[in-house]
Amino acid sequence: MIAISASGITKAYGTDVILDRVTFHVNFGDKVGIIGANGAGKTTLLDIISGRDKEYTGDVFISGGTGIGYLKQNDTFSNEGTVRSEVRKIYSNFEDMEAQLKDLTARMADLAADPAKADEYEKVSTRYGEVQEAYENKGGYAWRSQMNGILNSMAFGEETYDKDISSLSGGERTRLALACLLMKKPDVLLLDEPTNHLDIGMLKWLEQFLANYNGTVIMVSHDRYFLDHMTTRIFEVEHHHMTCYDGNYSQFAAKKREMREADLKAYNKQRTEIKRQEDMIRRFKERGTEHLAKRAASREKMLANMKKLDKPEGETGSIGLNFKENYRTGNDVLFGEGISKSFGMGSERREIFRNVAFDIKRGERVCIVGANGIGKTTLLKIMMGRIPYTEGYLKIGTNVEFGYYDQRQEQLDPNNTVMDEVHDSFKLYKDSEIRGFLGRFLFTNDDVFKEVGSLSGGEKARLALLKLMLRGDNVLMLDEPTNHLDIDSKETLEDALQAYPGTIIAISHDRYFLNKVATTIMELGPDGLTKYEGGYDYYEEKKASIESGKKYVRDLNTDEETDEEKSQDQVKSEAKAKTKEERMEERRLKKQKEAEERRKQRKRDALEESITELEEQIEELQKKMYDPETATSSIKLGKLSREMEELKTKLDAAYDEWAELD
Repeated sequence: MIAISASGITKAYGTDVILDRVTFHVNFGDKVGIIGANGAGKTTLLDIISGRDKEYTGDVFISGGTGIGYLKQNDTFSNEGTVRSEVRKIYSNFEDMEAQLKDLTARMADLAADPAKADEYEKVSTRYGEVQEAYENKGGYAWRSQMNGILNSMAFGEETYDKDISSLSGGERTRLALACLLMKKPDVLLLDEPTNHLDIGMLKWLEQFLANYNGTVIMVSHDRYFLDHMTTRIFEVEHHHMTCYDGNYSQFAAKKREMREADLKAYNKQRTEIKRQEDMIRRFKERGTEHLAKRAASREKMLANMKKLDKPEGETGSIGLNFKENYRTGNDVLFGEGISKSFGMGSERREIFRNVAFDIKRGERVCIVGANGIGKTTLLKIMMGRIPYTEGYLKIGTNVEFGYYDQRQEQLDPNNTVMDEVHDSFKLYKDSEIRGFLGRFLFTNDDVFKEVGSLSGGEKARLALLKLMLRGDNVLMLDEPTNHLDIDSKETLEDALQAYPGTIIAISHDRYFLNKVATTIMELGPDGLTKYEGGYDYYEEKKASIESGKKYVRDLNTDEETDEEKSQDQVKSEAKAKTKEERMEERRLKKQKEAEERRKQRKRDALEESITELEEQIEELQKKMYDPETATSSIKLGKLSREMEELKTKLDAAYDEWAELD
């Protein structure tokens, strides 16, 4: 069944055409990815579908009763609210219904005492049943745990609920906007770059949520890994037109390549045939005979009636990126041991990470991953010697020259023109040479005279990459280098990094980038770095294997292992490494932790059993309240209503306690 269809959508700003006669349809349940170069019109298309942009020609049809939720790159929160107040707006209908149920219960209790008001009691009781049924059907008993679950997955713990919206960072506001939209559960989700500002853990949670989402999802994204795992269809916006493909991103890329090769082959074949026919016509005419002249005329008529194929349009412009190193480093590039970093003093001291160790050799391509706020950028700056560390040892190798790509682009002067920004850093190049470089990075004509401060995120990223390329450093330190780049630019960057002979250390949550570029992945946690030799898929597989192994060991060791059960060699080895007191303390802590886990599990099981019993009791009471024999007795109904209210209070408390344990 069709959820959304569009016919002949055309959008222009003056003479600048953005979308030209775009036609498509989306079925209920589709997961659609919209891709295209920056500025191609992807966000404009979402604005048109959502109804925010009405200045276009063509038609958009949305199935009746279909609710649409739209996540824009810039949120619409009021700075006067808090995280809690924004979220409560979404669930205000449940709170209203809870207030109604409480009021109706009180009225039934009052009316039950007066037999003369039996008719009024009946009306109130019926209304109570209607509200209670609606509350249950809409998920009223689960809304608090659902709200907490989504907020926690977007890194909003209870300690953040009272934070002012005005104090949130750009990334936090985006995550909150996404969380609020997911809570609303509209029939159609429109998502504009939903993976921005999410770490890998959040990305995986979002993928799982959307994969199980019953509604329709239409998303603009440059995250190829996300598109591969989430989409059933791809809409490509290119050269003002849209082409629709079935399948995920990788399937789209293969189909597009095949179609382009087939179109180019057909075009070249037709051009060859036309040239052959024109040569024959010319030769026929040169012979000068009446018979050949008629044949020439016949062939000319055939050519005139031939449907000429258009030459396939070229690929959208991509940057010309080629990293080089002016000279080589030694084999040892970076060595760190026991590095920790903290801020503040005394009670205000906050430790970011500790015990970080690494040994990076020439030519390695190391990618650092970890949760948002864990200190990845701080570690990168420590490695370069830009900020001090609190404890540990760091050695930078011989002839190392760092080239730094800052995801915030703070190294660009917003008051410079694009031309001056490059010229100020590379004064030996002539203006014509700089314009040539800028042209390779898609800055053409008057673009070179734009102020840096007025550039889009993608344009600033390209300018920063150009400056990095011209430097010729032998160790590239890259902080989220694929942010703000379109897919073509990302793939060009990845190819250039693969061909680069120097050393690369990059922070990234772009899993496609991690698979393609990384030879080593290091995961940063509070207690140091964990090293994985390989790309993202290997990292995920290995991490899952390690977690599975740990669980297996925990299951085997539910009972404390005694020294007698260990081999003599193992006992001797441990005796050398640890004192008797240390071993006793370890066993005590382990036993205490296992006991606590068992206690929590028993509590969890008991709560789940209690919840089931309470829900069954509520259901049984509902049946009794609707029973004709009971409905005629105001006393019985009053008693059942009070029992129902008590059970619901207990059920809410049980759900809250269960959610805290989880």
